Amino acid sequence: MHKFFILLFLICSSIVSSQNEQLAQHYYERGEFEKALLSYQELLKTQPSNGVYFLRVIDCYQQLLQFDKAETALQERLTKFNMANLYVELGYNFQLQKNQEKADLNYKIAIEKIKENPSNVYGIASSFEKKVLLDYALEAYQTAISLDPKYKFNYQMAQVYGQMGKQDLMIEKYLEEMYENPQNSVMVQNQLTRFMNDEAGDSFNEMLRKALLVKVQKNQDLFWNQMLSWFFVQQKEYGKAFIQEKAIYKREPDSFSNIVNLAELAIEEGENEIAGEILTFILENTQDLDLQIFAQEYLMRIKIEKAQKSDYSKIESELEILLKQYGVSPYSLALQRLLAEFSAFYQNNPEKGKLVLQKAMELPLNKFQLAEAKMELADILLYEEKFNQALLYYSQIEEDLKNDVLGHEASLKAAKTSYFKADFDWALTQLKVLKSASTQLIANDALELFLLINDNTVADSTRTALKKFSKGDFYLYQNKNQEALTQFQQILKDHKGEEIEDETILRIGQTYQELTDYNNALSFYQQIIDNHPESIYRDEALFFSAEIYNKHLNQPEKAKPLYEAVLFNHQDSIHFVEARKNFRQLRGDSNL
Repeated sequence: MHKFFILLFLICSSIVSSQNEQLAQHYYERGEFEKALLSYQELLKTQPSNGVYFLRVIDCYQQLLQFDKAETALQERLTKFNMANLYVELGYNFQLQKNQEKADLNYKIAIEKIKENPSNVYGIASSFEKKVLLDYALEAYQTAISLDPKYKFNYQMAQVYGQMGKQDLMIEKYLEEMYENPQNSVMVQNQLTRFMNDEAGDSFNEMLRKALLVKVQKNQDLFWNQMLSWFFVQQKEYGKAFIQEKAIYKREPDSFSNIVNLAELAIEEGENEIAGEILTFILENTQDLDLQIFAQEYLMRIKIEKAQKSDYSKIESELEILLKQYGVSPYSLALQRLLAEFSAFYQNNPEKGKLVLQKAMELPLNKFQLAEAKMELADILLYEEKFNQALLYYSQIEEDLKNDVLGHEASLKAAKTSYFKADFDWALTQLKVLKSASTQLIANDALELFLLINDNTVADSTRTALKKFSKGDFYLYQNKNQEALTQFQQILKDHKGEEIEDETILRIGQTYQELTDYNNALSFYQQIIDNHPESIYRDEALFFSAEIYNKHLNQPEKAKPLYEAVLFNHQDSIHFVEARKNFRQLRGDSNL
């Protein structure tokens, strides 16, 4: 029983102490320093050795301009605890009184304390940094290193140099830290990325690039090639990253996975030319069946994207030859799915596509492969306007892979199917859930479709225009671009001035862009820019126009002001980062 009361007393004391600390913190944060001082003094009586409470007492004294009391308290604590970092606090108390001579005297005593015992550096350097006494913080670190080389403060010194604006020295220290402690590479890369993405990041990027190139030239360690490759990937310079990865592979053939990862990144970013180069290299240098099929699939996808209708029969033959080469098995499922997709959506032969997939589903597939085959089959059924059958397969995938990306993708496709068949209420119900999906791309797509349906329902409860619009989108899904254009043009005639007008204009522009009819695409984007200044699609019209001028028409001077308009007027745009990167390159800020 006696032990119980002791335990109860300790618990109650802990609760009271926590409440008192919260009250003291509350006063301190609100600038009520007299009340905060009394609260921290009471806390310090119960925990005399608590350094946090003590420094808050000192800070309150200084905020109240009671410097003499702060000095007395510091001197008494120095006598009692002999903590070297208190010399920094004492010096700072003099500095606040404009007595720099006494301040520097105490700062130098703190540095001398490191010479007496190098382990004092941790508290002293930290105190200097908190007071933004950066030169003294560096001196503290350098003093400890000179006395005992086992002390490594590259990361800390890099941060100090960063605060001082000495980016070249910061880069050097960060690179030293990564090289000496590879386990800290991700942490350092995160810091470097922050500076690379900063608004004034161009000069920093050039400094970092030069520093890494020097390291590669002077040091044969592949670590620096890997870092240079990482740098180029951050800049989306996949061709230059590939050069570094090939150099690494020649010396370390086991590093092939990095090349595969680079290929995947290039594919995701739509950099088809360099993706094709990397995939060809993979085919030439691997015996791994999975990697070969991965490379073959995406090389064919790149070919399909560039193809004219006259090329379709040849592409179909190539796909069939590849399937004969690798055999119809679970390993070649990606090629079987691609043949089915191509047959249905490009050759307008959904029966052949379904037959390929039905045979595939008879193979001994795992649950993820089976879901992929079902997804492709559902896509083809949707193409045929067999909405309910498509929904059935999407629902099966949702049920089987509830917490997987593939399950979320099936959910989004089910919502789009409801949208295509004009069942807008059910689509909204599904999209509400998907807006918070863990996969960002799916969440963004769900939000975009949700807003389209919701906004046009508010504007027109009959949803007349929305039904026509969803029909146009369905034509696009079926790869029937001309039919889609006709549908959207009719909406502009029938519903001029209505909520759906600006989105329809954007869709027409996007469709012409897909057909590489860039002049017509630009004409429709310009309608949004000129006539719909408040449109939520204005940033897209600006960005897409800039991309056409920059990447397709080779007219960079026309692209620059469009990118600039995104940067200055649409900071929340999903295209902001890419617009900034492209604008900087056109302006000549970077030699990347």
